[in-house]
Amino acid sequence: MSTLIIPERRRSLGRFDVGRVLPYPGRQMVGPFIFFDHMGPVDLPRGLAADADVRPHPHIGLATVTYLFAGEVMHRDSTAVEQPIRPGEVNWMVAGRGITHSERFERARREGGALHGIQAWVALPNECEETTPAFHHHEGGDLPAAAVEGGEVRVLAGEAYGLRSRVRTHSPLFYAHAQLEAGARLELPSGYAERASFLVSGAGRIEGLGLAPGQMFAASGAGSAVFEATAPSVLMLLGGEPVGPRFIEWNFVSSSRERIEAAKADWRAGRMKLPDADHEEFIPLPE
Repeated sequence: MSTLIIPERRRSLGRFDVGRVLPYPGRQMVGPFIFFDHMGPVDLPRGLAADADVRPHPHIGLATVTYLFAGEVMHRDSTAVEQPIRPGEVNWMVAGRGITHSERFERARREGGALHGIQAWVALPNECEETTPAFHHHEGGDLPAAAVEGGEVRVLAGEAYGLRSRVRTHSPLFYAHAQLEAGARLELPSGYAERASFLVSGAGRIEGLGLAPGQMFAASGAGSAVFEATAPSVLMLLGGEPVGPRFIEWNFVSSSRERIEAAKADWRAGRMKLPDADHEEFIPLPE
């Protein structure tokens, strides 16, 4: 089993910072997970300026999931979905052959409040890259939870710890949220070629290595990997089977560089439909 500690690299989005974890030099993906950002924690003020919002923008070849610990994000997309994203819920957006969406902080603008969460992208396997765009909202019993030694784990997508999420995925993977007490031990799910744990808060050790908040432990190959919490801790667990190398440019992911160039041309020329309820502005293609 080969292992690596990946630190988050803080990047400014203008009104707040995010911690970019994946992709990382020398480790583009963990299973099909090709993008992993840690948002916040940050307190957004009432009256937050509109330029803090993420204006409509496109994706191809992936599924996105924003998982919140605190706050709310209003999602609108070109499939006519309008859905507030709230803590503990899974909103799985399949971009496939092309989707556009916006993410706006409307509740914080009205009331102020904290924002904290994880945004991840999952690369679709080759045969599904051009699938029909779709958006799926899940909460409650769709996301099964179970007690583990000294805590609880909730499976957000895929299968792990004897639990299966009702979120439809396109390749073998797992994505889970664990809350552990000090002294708890939690083994990363077995049976997957690539696995990782990201420490959101707390402290612990894994395979003899200290893990601090904002760090991801990534492992490839067979072997046991057990996280030992030395303080109350929150973990995100992720991994799965590789889907093959991918090109990633701006918001586009594909097994084909030519497909990304085509998507760039479509966006530049205005051929990708904007959300019906949010079509008066958009993010231009970066030059």
